[in-house]
Parts: sequence; C-alpha cells; structure tokens
Amino acid sequence: MSSPPPIPISSQQSSHNHQSSFTLPIPSLRPILTRLSGLSRHALSNSRPWTELIDRTAFSRPGSLSEAASRVRKNVAYFRVNYLIVLAVVLAYSLISHPFSLLTLVTLSGAWIFLYVLRPSDQPLVIFGRTFSDTQALLGLGLATLIAILVTSVLSLILTAVMVGVVIVCAHGAFRDPEDLFLDDQQPLASGFTSIFGGGASASASVMSRV
Repeated sequence: MSSPPPIPISSQQSSHNHQSSFTLPIPSLRPILTRLSGLSRHALSNSRPWTELIDRTAFSRPGSLSEAASRVRKNVAYFRVNYLIVLAVVLAYSLISHPFSLLTLVTLSGAWIFLYVLRPSDQPLVIFGRTFSDTQALLGLGLATLIAILVTSVLSLILTAVMVGVVIVCAHGAFRDPEDLFLDDQQPLASGFTSIFGGGASASASVMSRV
C-alpha cells in the first residue's frame, strides 16, 4: 500500500505564532532614574547646614516691610535648596494624607512617562489593537489629565500645599536675620535654581519638540 500523501501545513499558523510572540519594547526607566538621581545628589550637595537654618539666635523681628522683603530675598538666595526641600516635604505630606489624590497623580505621571515621554516619536502607540499617532496620544493624555484635575482634588491639593510651603518660607525668611550669612550679592537669585535644575530644561525642550 502506498503511504497517504502528506497533509499540507499552512504557513498562517507559523506567521500567527510569530505575530503573537511579538511585543513592543518597554522603555527602560534606568536613564531617567539615573538622571534624577544625579540631579538630586547635585541639589543636596548645594544645601546649607540645617543648623544655620534653625539657629534661634539669628531670629529677630524685621523693623519694616522693606527690611522683611530684603531678608526674604537674601535668605532665599542662601537657603534656596533647603527651602525647596521644605516645599517638597510639605507637598509630600499633603499627598500622603490624601491617598486617592496620590494614586491619581502617580497614575497620570506613569501614563505620561510610559505612553509619551519614553516612547520613541517614530513608534506609534498601540492599545487593544488600535494604533494612535503621536498627536492623538498627546491629545488623549491631555484630555485624561484635564478630566482627572476637574473630577478630583489633585490640583487644589497641590496648590494648597505649595501656598503653605511658600508661607513657611516667607515667614522664615522675614524673621531670619541674614547678617551672619556669607552671601554673594553679585550672584543673581535665579542662577541658583538654574544651576540645580538646568538639566530639566533640556528634557522639557525635547518633549515639547515632539508637539
């Protein structure tokens, strides 16, 4: 007896297996974490001793409003990193005290990072088999962020925390006498912030160039 003819195997199955095994590369967080870690170390290295910040012998009541404003300006220039840490602590405490707002902010930040910032501009976004262009992804993320801000209290919580932090900084700066501080009056106030966060400007420009 002759053996039965071999059954032809369609190539669709192999191609289907090949397609099902294909996955989009997930962007690595190592570069952004390394950059943030470097910026944090650089910022903390420029902080002043906390003993100078809370030295009780250096506190006195300002004689006038102009003197208080001058003290705030000098203290902000000298304790800029310490003041930013205070603002960050106040903001973190406010978010931890409101878990739902914290979860909303973390979700939005993760969506922006994974779906837009870390995704190559030439790679389309595919969700549930549907392809979205770079502009559609940006509009979708912006709309989702706007809805989350309007529905939840994330924006009001952040603004309130920042206002409380600014009040604390201004109160400390007005009553902290800066006469014992070695402050270079020739250095502009903004230069301190740009020297710390100068790397963030280039990152923001790279994101905005995709719009």
